[in-house]
Amino acid sequence: MRLSSVHFAAVLLVALSACNTESRKDPVAEAKFQNEKRIGDANVTEKQERDALFLVTAASRSMLDMEISQIAQRKAASPDVKYLAQMIVGQHGTMQAALNQLANQKSIVLPKGLGADQAKTVGELTALNGAAFDRKYVEVLEDVHKASIDDFDDMSEDAYDGDIRTFATTYLPTLKTHRDAAEKLSDQLPK
Repeated sequence: MRLSSVHFAAVLLVALSACNTESRKDPVAEAKFQNEKRIGDANVTEKQERDALFLVTAASRSMLDMEISQIAQRKAASPDVKYLAQMIVGQHGTMQAALNQLANQKSIVLPKGLGADQAKTVGELTALNGAAFDRKYVEVLEDVHKASIDDFDDMSEDAYDGDIRTFATTYLPTLKTHRDAAEKLSDQLPK
């Protein structure tokens, strides 16, 4: 009887360890893995893989923009920064809903949370206050939006799937508006 209790404890320890590892997985990497696995199991082209990666990346960046903008609505010192943050939360919320619906239609797994690098960025931003927070927030917005605009611009022309092309074309102007507003604010904020 004693041996089976030890055996049970060992199995329980291994199971708990496995659960703990699951909770530490990077949500973005996990979404990419799930899509690669699904695509690998099906007879899917490289262009369809690119479409899936685009949706995962777009969702990940949009979640980051929304997360830091929600923080900026509370912490920003500048009313203009707070206004931009409010606009981004609203418009990215709409984009994220459309993205989720599109991904569901296409059976593409999206991340459920921020990736490790993004979480680190949020942590660094949260540690700042006042003008330093405003400058860093705007800097992160500019960087994320520049990368997103490049991707959306490419996919508005090159996506394999017509619905994904339409999505990229539809939201590209919104991203450009956000980037332009962030660049304008960057020039106005005290250095």
